[in-house]
Amino acid sequence: MITAGVDMGAKTIKIVILKDKKIIGKSMILGGFDQRASAEKAFAEALSAAKVTRNDIERITVTGIGKKEVYMHPPISADAEVTEVTADSRGAVTLYPTARTVVDVGAEEGRGIKCDATGKVIDFAVNEKCAAGAGSFTEAMARALEVKTEEIGNLSMQSQQAVAMNAQCAVFAESEVVSLVHAKTPKADIARAVHDAIASRITSMVRRIGIEKDVVLIGGVSRNKGFVESLKKSLEVENLLIPEEPEYVGALGAAVMAAEKK
Repeated sequence: MITAGVDMGAKTIKIVILKDKKIIGKSMILGGFDQRASAEKAFAEALSAAKVTRNDIERITVTGIGKKEVYMHPPISADAEVTEVTADSRGAVTLYPTARTVVDVGAEEGRGIKCDATGKVIDFAVNEKCAAGAGSFTEAMARALEVKTEEIGNLSMQSQQAVAMNAQCAVFAESEVVSLVHAKTPKADIARAVHDAIASRITSMVRRIGIEKDVVLIGGVSRNKGFVESLKKSLEVENLLIPEEPEYVGALGAAVMAAEKK
């Protein structure tokens, strides 16, 4: 059976195509202003990578904040939709059968999920009201530090001392970063403070549902080594399981659920 999972994220669109539950094609592109058009482009790329046609795909499940854009709309015409926490949980357990806590930190929000051995969601919490617990916060702070977003993680790893960041809002935190720069605080220490602040907010959210090992970290921000180190310390766990391609876990979960649908 060939199935597909479509994750219509806030910033990027991810598509995974499975054949007998094994990945044969995938694609990820920026969502842009016209998410439906972007999804069609990503779908075409995934089909090409899998060397199949739309007619070969038996079922498609969609998830993500923009899922309504492609649910039952051709040419994708997804025939089922699932919540982001459901897709994340199922995808994480597919990759890591021992997973019991899933932390997803994306561009616009963070999610903490407690699940069982089958990937069924037991409880979850979402940080959707504030950018301080998401990737957009890192991007804003990188601009304030005048460094590239992809460099801020490695920069924080060079920190020699912890610096407190008191602001809990992205707007005020940016002003605090500017003040720290003017106070001649090393950029590496400021970068670490930024990641510690995000990790603290994410940890507070995850603790509301309870932290049970093994913990899997997914979403684009999990590629940020500085954030990963801060989160390990904040969660008080020695190891975080991080997939090789953490952005695709939601799409993978959706595709797996499509294959299991009777």
